Amino acid sequence: MFDNKLEQKRKINFLINKIYHLIFSEKFSKKINFNFDKYNRIELINYVINKYDYKKYLEIGCHNNEVFDKIKIDPISGGNFKGTSDEFFEQNNKNFDCIFIDGMHEYKQVKKDIINSIKFLNKDGVIILHDCLPKSINHQRVPRTRYSWNGDVWKAIVEARTWKYVDTYTVLSDQGLGIIKNKDNTDLLNLKVTSFEKLKFKFFYDNYPKIMRTIRYNDLLKII
Repeated sequence: MFDNKLEQKRKINFLINKIYHLIFSEKFSKKINFNFDKYNRIELINYVINKYDYKKYLEIGCHNNEVFDKIKIDPISGGNFKGTSDEFFEQNNKNFDCIFIDGMHEYKQVKKDIINSIKFLNKDGVIILHDCLPKSINHQRVPRTRYSWNGDVWKAIVEARTWKYVDTYTVLSDQGLGIIKNKDNTDLLNLKVTSFEKLKFKFFYDNYPKIMRTIRYNDLLKII
């Protein structure tokens, strides 16, 4: 009964959000066919862990531990901490080799999670993010209006592409896997914007290969 009430409340919220977007938000109907590679985030995380013999793994957003339980490393934190990512980083004093970000899929929080992760990332470490490539405007709307949803994670990736001190890619796999390496940016994105949060989906649609620095899964394995 309790689950049914939560589900009904969620559907009502979706409806209210749809009405809000219908009145106030960007209107754009075109969709993107990304033709994603078959590989997923679990395979990529385990690949980098095995390749570099990583020892310290952190996961932000452990929904049902569907990723966490399949990672081949003894975790330092992640599913062992019950609280927000902000609360975790406030009390954290450990560094990590691999950090997977799959928490709140909204630009402001994703940006905070990236910045906090960089502070605690070892020199040769890597940050991996999920849901970076929404195929339609409805898949990225905030607040959300549907179950299948990426949010506007992509805006935080675009901003990271403008930073000189990290190297960022987006893998064309598993709804878009963001990759942030702790090294100098080898392809700095020169983008003059006053607010990344206000970027439009049409801009993403027209420019995603460049602004996201998209790369195929197997091509990434050659350089990561």
